[in-house]
Amino acid sequence: MNLGEIYGTGYEVIFIAFSGIVVAQTIKCFLHLIMKRSLDLRLFTTTGGMPSSHSAGVMGLSTAVGLIRGFDSVEFAIALGYAFIVMYDAAGVRRAAGKQAACLNKIIMDLYKQDLAEAGGKLKELLGHTPMQVFVGAIFGVLYAFFIHYNVLH
Repeated sequence: MNLGEIYGTGYEVIFIAFSGIVVAQTIKCFLHLIMKRSLDLRLFTTTGGMPSSHSAGVMGLSTAVGLIRGFDSVEFAIALGYAFIVMYDAAGVRRAAGKQAACLNKIIMDLYKQDLAEAGGKLKELLGHTPMQVFVGAIFGVLYAFFIHYNVLH
């Protein structure tokens, strides 16, 4: 099976969603390399950062559904609703949890005098995204879906 055979199918939607996430995570690594002058491959598998791969994936998925089934279809409405929930979670709930983790880490550092292992280890702080990271990820996902649909698979 070549990529052209998935055009207009559910496989195209899956391909765009997952490859969009991979490309967004790769962009995140390259942006870090350019801005910080160091390569951190751990960013490829972590949450948070610019652009939001969650947003890129769900908006790529939604756009692909719209391109295949129509932007006035029930399937597109469901996919877009799902995308909004994921993006709200990325910028809202998970970001707030990251801020709470940062506060708890500071408290643990003060209580345990730098011995985080005794307290169970440091909590992960970079869990969510800023609204701008979510927005950029969403725009990337839409553009990526159009590009793949019309230039790669068509």
